[in-house]
Amino acid sequence: MRAARRLQHAGQPDLFGEVAGTGEGPVAAIEGLRYDNDFLSRDEEAELLRIVQGLPLKEMRYKEYTARRRGIGFGGSYDFDTHRLKPGAPLPDMLHPLRDKAAAWAGIAPGDLTHALIAEYRPGTPLGWHRDVPDFEDIVGVSLQGDAVMQFRPYVPGASASRPSALEFLVEPRSIYVLRGPARWDWQHAIAPTETLRYSITLRTRRHRTP
Repeated sequence: MRAARRLQHAGQPDLFGEVAGTGEGPVAAIEGLRYDNDFLSRDEEAELLRIVQGLPLKEMRYKEYTARRRGIGFGGSYDFDTHRLKPGAPLPDMLHPLRDKAAAWAGIAPGDLTHALIAEYRPGTPLGWHRDVPDFEDIVGVSLQGDAVMQFRPYVPGASASRPSALEFLVEPRSIYVLRGPARWDWQHAIAPTETLRYSITLRTRRHRTP
């Protein structure tokens, strides 16, 4: 398993601290980011892999752009042309145990995690810089099978899209993270191109106020 790369700019402390890949540095640096690398057992991961690999995953589209990820969503689908969340099929019962466990870990009522996105990252697949669409509030992510380098940079409206990351850490298989508050709204995040096959399950709560 690769170690998370360290970014250290002139005059900037090493945000990873002494233990790369644990999430301790970014968690300390970004308010509202929490990470646990030991969330699922290997048996739980194997059962979730059986479930997600049996779903009809399709290439994901963003307006005219077709992503390298394949995925499927539940609880609604976002229309990037109209900027509206359209109704969608509810989360299947077979994924309720994961939702309930993730909700308990994050301190969220299970019924509030109304949206889910299952995504497949084949080797070499990235996820570009973004904040999740404003219809959602808390973001909870669970990783399966492969690891990924998750990158963060402050959200600056109108800034160059080519700006580098400010910090990054290793998201390991069977781990979980939550983005809320400042981590959700004041930072962008991205996934560097993956080295091995990886799956993610992202659970979200709805936002009930004007962003």
